[in-house]
Amino acid sequence: MNERIRGHEAADRAGPGRPRIVLVAGEASGDALGAGLVEALRARFPGALFAGIGGDAMRAAGVETWHDASELAVMGLAEVLRHLPRLLKLRREFRERALAWQPDVVVGIDAPDFNLGVERWFKQRGIATVHYVSPSVWAWREKRAEKIGASADRVLCLFPMEPAIYARHGVDARFVGHPMADAMPLHPDRAAARAALGLPPNAPVLAVLPGSRLGEIERLGEIFFEAAWKVCEALPDAHVVVPAANARCRELLQAQLSRSALPVLQSHLLDGQARTALAAADVVLLASGTATLETMLSKRPMVVGYRVAPLTYRIVRALGLLKVDRYALPNVLAGEDLAPELMQDDCTPEALAAAVLHWFRSPGAVDALQPKYLQLHEQLRRDASASAAEAIATLPGLLAALERRP
Repeated sequence: MNERIRGHEAADRAGPGRPRIVLVAGEASGDALGAGLVEALRARFPGALFAGIGGDAMRAAGVETWHDASELAVMGLAEVLRHLPRLLKLRREFRERALAWQPDVVVGIDAPDFNLGVERWFKQRGIATVHYVSPSVWAWREKRAEKIGASADRVLCLFPMEPAIYARHGVDARFVGHPMADAMPLHPDRAAARAALGLPPNAPVLAVLPGSRLGEIERLGEIFFEAAWKVCEALPDAHVVVPAANARCRELLQAQLSRSALPVLQSHLLDGQARTALAAADVVLLASGTATLETMLSKRPMVVGYRVAPLTYRIVRALGLLKVDRYALPNVLAGEDLAPELMQDDCTPEALAAAVLHWFRSPGAVDALQPKYLQLHEQLRRDASASAAEAIATLPGLLAALERRP
């Protein structure tokens, strides 16, 4: 009898024990992951009780939230320092309340700066712990895997290359698939996306995504928009779509666009709608990050650019903290250069525009990408919520706790 079947049978026997599951999500993406996980866990344990930290999606799924996820959404060193007394008080109150609630398992969802410390505290008290969404140990500071293992009894990974890294450090990690791959269609409808955005059905369309954070947009926006202008000079009927992640990003993008030479009538600044913009585009120019995965799942050729502060880049390189030659997720997953990457000094308007125009002028190269993108999409499409629920439900520490419950 294999481990998967044994785990199912043990979980089914323990089901009447009404497991108590604490979840901690610190931002919108974690809230969405948590809601999907709760629904899948409830299918395994109909009598389960859920509590912790989450947002609207987790509350709608039936989680009793003692704090809102927005209370953990702090970014940047200065902001963290300003909020540190409040965060420490919140952590202390949360740990005490959760311990008194007598959970059978604690699941930290992303937000490693907060969650790993919380998980370690509970693990030291004999409570089973899980960390859902591995930090990018494949990219830099691989030895973090050992510290993550000191916090979590099991790590749930979104990418297939991650469990092997944890295994090298004696940490139990499972690939559960990526929720984005579950949510996005294998074959996007470009015509419908263009109609939704009011774009001409046959004009060249370039999507430009300089980032979802203000700092990224400040570093990359004007460079990207100058590159887009050079593309429009070569393709006079081209349209440029720019999805803004939120109101503050939109304000900055609008200011940058107004200073650019891009034709006003052919530039479209959108409120959100990033996936629609990606589906509508012929080519995508974007910052390195999760959006590269979203673009791959949209089956669109891309050009990836990125810059960090020069001092930061030199320090990271000098200390050998960065362990990869490829940065964009599609390239990392494929093990080959599916998308050109133009980083630091190579990230210039001229180089970006030339790479974008190559895709516009090379339909054969675009066609050759499609089966590779499709294969990667299918590899990541594992019904992540159900797979994550199974990995939690078969955790030895949880099963032992359920056996002890009346």
